[in-house]
Amino acid sequence: VRLQRKYRCPIEQVVIFLKSTTSQMVFNNEFRDINTWHRYRIIRLWEQDPQPLLANRALLPLATLAKSNNPNLLLEQVVAEVDRIEEQGQLRTLAACVDVLAGLRFEKDLVRRLLSEEIMEESVTYQDIIQKGRQRGKQEEAVLIVMRQLTLRLGLLDPVLQQRIEGLSITRLEELSEALLNFETATDLAVWLDQQ
Repeated sequence: VRLQRKYRCPIEQVVIFLKSTTSQMVFNNEFRDINTWHRYRIIRLWEQDPQPLLANRALLPLATLAKSNNPNLLLEQVVAEVDRIEEQGQLRTLAACVDVLAGLRFEKDLVRRLLSEEIMEESVTYQDIIQKGRQRGKQEEAVLIVMRQLTLRLGLLDPVLQQRIEGLSITRLEELSEALLNFETATDLAVWLDQQ
């Protein structure tokens, strides 16, 4: 609304569906609720011609999901276009975006084989994804250790308590690993969790 009022620009809402599906949702071009009504154009990427996407560097990642009789060849074309980029920052960013979107359609090993791993490792986007994965892995490992300690100390835990423990941050899990040494019963654990 603001763009239209301030700049008199025509507004067109677009919803892009990335993965092929049989859901009727991908054919619905409007949303209605009590106080709102939105009409939008639908783009089902798997039905789109890849050529316009291949011709525009910014759209290369989307090309991996476009219509093709030979999807692997299309992926190779996308990677070849990415490899032609000389500016290293742009190359790394686009390679990471291609990796993410191609992962919706292709096996990870195929994508990694085609994309240069050195380029991927230097990408800020890729590094962010790796860092989040490491954090999640640390949190999951901490949960396993604390659950093992609690089971040895208190016996089998109620599933509700287990869920609450799984939702704790790494810092809280470290605190719990020390606090549990003083627990006598599952009630002590529940009280500790309530205080967090």
